[in-house]
Amino acid sequence: MNSEQDKHSLQHEAEHAKPRKKVSVVGYLAILFAVAFLLLLLSYFMQQRANTDAMDDLKQTSVSAYQSLENLITERDALQAQVDDLEEELEQTQRELDGAWTTVENLSDWQEHLIRAMDLFWQIDEAYVRGRYTLCRQLIEEMEDVSAGSALKEYLPTESTTDNDRFSPADRYQEIYDALY
Repeated sequence: MNSEQDKHSLQHEAEHAKPRKKVSVVGYLAILFAVAFLLLLLSYFMQQRANTDAMDDLKQTSVSAYQSLENLITERDALQAQVDDLEEELEQTQRELDGAWTTVENLSDWQEHLIRAMDLFWQIDEAYVRGRYTLCRQLIEEMEDVSAGSALKEYLPTESTTDNDRFSPADRYQEIYDALY
């Protein structure tokens, strides 16, 4: 009977005893929940810090890119101004070159007229000295012809290039012209 009483007393104790496992499970759940909450909070703050660092890096990169862009724009503007100056200088040089070519062409035309005028002058002088006045008048008419724009006599030198106190070709031509007309 003892054993039956022992069983009964054990059963009675088991029924009236406080369940320790239930309390400890709830405690464990509370602790686990608190730990999980702390880990989430810690993760949140770490993520915020990482985001702040990333934003600072992005801001710094953005500022750097903006400054680089401003520098490139400034450099582009300076280069454009330099290009404009060089184009203006090129245009001025082209105008000067065109003027020089015009001068060369005018000098070439003037030289051709001078050579032709001097050739006629020597023929007129030779014809006058030899007394061939008809030929001399024909050559003078050719010298006075203005069909080419101006008379060839305008191209005769007005100063003597020799130191012999003689007339210049223009003065000698006028002397012959005055004698014949």
